[in-house]
Amino acid sequence: MSMTTLAAIIAFVLIAAAAIGTLVVLRNRRTAGLRGKFGGAEYARAVEEGGSRRLAEAGLDKRTARVEGFHVQPLAPADRMRFEDSWRKIQTRFVDGPAGAVAEADQLLGDVMSTRGYPVTAFEQRAADISVDHPLVLANYRSAHEIAVRQAKGQANTEDLRHAMIHYRTLFEELVSEPQHTA
Repeated sequence: MSMTTLAAIIAFVLIAAAAIGTLVVLRNRRTAGLRGKFGGAEYARAVEEGGSRRLAEAGLDKRTARVEGFHVQPLAPADRMRFEDSWRKIQTRFVDGPAGAVAEADQLLGDVMSTRGYPVTAFEQRAADISVDHPLVLANYRSAHEIAVRQAKGQANTEDLRHAMIHYRTLFEELVSEPQHTA
């Protein structure tokens, strides 16, 4: 084998190794970015449901593209005040009728999402849409909804309903909060 052939083979191997290394680094960056954007729990959930990291990441990218097509806006001050007043009334009604208050809280969150510009569809689609902009409170929303479903079947006790209200409140506060202005 000539020196030229040997040099060409070594160069090819080095280029191939560099290309593979670059692809691994880019894939890891993409994964880290999606994990950071959606949170570790939602990322893991997407991988579990998708069956593979590649399919999960494609699904998360689709979510982002879908939500970018919405006209999500902060609430107007009057809407914010109206929703906050409704929330206070729901919390007050919880004492006498926890099951009804949980159902009302779920409905109020749908109204807030709709007013903000999120389409109010089936729960899983709503949760997926919310995950793009509010990933840190998504687990609370899922937990509260699960309790509300159990309540509809008569399988949730008052303590469960109290937890649902706490979870709903976390998402509610996130959705009605005033937007953060950056300088």
